[in-house]
This record gives sequence, C-alpha cells and structure tokens, in this order.
Amino acid sequence: MNENKTGNKRFIGPIFCITAAAIWGLSFVAQKTGAHIGTFTFNGIRTLIGGIFLLPFVPLFHKSAVKKYPAEKSRKFDFKGTASAGIICGIVLCVASNLQQHAFTFDIFAAKVGFITALYMILVPLAGLFLGRKAGLNVWLAVVLGVIGLYFLCMKKGDFKVGTGEIFSILCAIGFAAHILVIDHFCVRAEPVALACTQFLTAGALSVICMFIFEKPQISEILDCAVPILYTGIASTGIAFTLQIFGQKYTEPAVASLLMCLESVFSVIFGRIILHDIMGPRALLGCAIMFAGVVMSQIPFGNKKSTGETV
Repeated sequence: MNENKTGNKRFIGPIFCITAAAIWGLSFVAQKTGAHIGTFTFNGIRTLIGGIFLLPFVPLFHKSAVKKYPAEKSRKFDFKGTASAGIICGIVLCVASNLQQHAFTFDIFAAKVGFITALYMILVPLAGLFLGRKAGLNVWLAVVLGVIGLYFLCMKKGDFKVGTGEIFSILCAIGFAAHILVIDHFCVRAEPVALACTQFLTAGALSVICMFIFEKPQISEILDCAVPILYTGIASTGIAFTLQIFGQKYTEPAVASLLMCLESVFSVIFGRIILHDIMGPRALLGCAIMFAGVVMSQIPFGNKKSTGETV
C-alpha cells in the first residue's frame, strides 16, 4: 500500500468516498429527469459546468499544498503532468458517463441503472488479471453472484432478453471500472483538484463536440432542464468526482470502489422518494444478490494480499 494511503488520513478517504456515493445516488434521479434533452447535450453542459466550477479552486488548493509541502513542490504538484493525466482521465470519463446517460433514454428505472453501474466494483479487482495479478476466490464468487443478480434484475420471468438500457448500463460499468483504475494510477502524483478540473473540461469538450454532430440542442429544453443540469454539473460532477480523487488518494482502489458502490443503494432510496420508482420483488432480489457480489469482491479469503492493490 502506498504511504500516502496510510496513517490518520486513512479515515479521510472513506468519508470522501461515501459522500461522493450519496451525491451520485441522487444524481441518478437528476440524470433520468434530464434524459430527454439528449445524451451528449446533457453530459456536455453539466461536465463543462463541473470543470468551470472547479477552476477558481485550482490555484487555491495549489498554494495551500505548496505551503504545506514546500520541499516537494516540483514532484507532487507538476501541473504539466497533471494536465496530461487529466486529459487521459477525461477521455475515459467521457466514454463511461455518456454510456450511462444514454441508458436513461430508454425505459429503465434510475435505481436499476445504479445497481448495474455498481458492477464496476467487481470489475476493478477482476481487471487485475490483465495487469499481472491473480484474482482470489472472492472475485470469482462475486462474478457468479453478479451474473445471477443481473439475471433477476434485468430479465422478467421466462424472458431471456436484456433491454437496450441494461446493455448500455453494463457497458458504462466497464467504463467506470477503467476510470477508477486510471484515477488510481495518476492521483498520487497529480494535484487532485487540477486533475479533476482538467478531466471535466476534457470530457465536457468532447461531449459538446459530439452534441453538435449527433444531436440538435434546443435552448428552451436546456433551460427547462436547468435544475438537473446544475445539480449534476456542480454537485455530481464538480464536487463528487473531486471527492473520488481525494478519497482514492488515501484509500486502496478496491476499498474505495466498495464504498462508492453505495451509490446504488442511495439511487434506490432517492428514486423511490422523488420519482416514486417501485421495483418488483424479482428486481429487488437481483439488487440484493448484486450488492452481495460487490461486497464479496472486496473480502479476500485466506489471502493477505488484496486483489485491489495499487496499479
């Protein structure tokens, strides 16, 4: 484990991750509400808002950090390196977030998207196989539970057809697993707020380009959707994703992914309260099995070395 993720700061990371999960849980409701204006339109505007929101904080956090670590200024706060890292993270975030937002354009519960997205918790340690690390028994059991949970969540009794919204949700889970891994790779060496700001501006710019190519944005529709856009832009994008970076800075990726998977639980709660979404017993059983799989993926069996160690 990296020394930056030890000591008293190990308690800060989990708090940041859980807070981000709660914000994201509510954002599923906002994203569902704003799905009608277009995938790239909604994502492009809200992600740019998130990046612009963070811009004033970049120099403030940099000055504070340099004052605290004056001897490590050149190594820890390399803005050129942070910009490069932010662009890479932004490209991955652009793909993952647009896959998720597109899922909401289909007939699918916000909570269902939330739980399928939570599959990235299983995929993070499983990805270790491609990075030269063996997956423990817990990961394989989690994969089995995840598949079983998906069956109950996505398919009606006797129907083996997976809906388009579910397919895009699964693809977005793969995208967010990749995003967690690239964030974990860069967050220790990059300045967190600058990294977050750069990735949002990159993802937002790419989405806006796609917006003008593939969609026909209407000013009136965008203004009618101002509240969901502002919430997802400032809270979900600007604040929560930044909390993710700070959280992962002091938390192992597997532990961070477990805590952030609580977004799926929050999505059910907020979806029920705000959208009055009611999933049947079969879907709820699928959610429970998937959540058990997510938790299982983070509990090593007879293996002292975590499958989610730093990439």
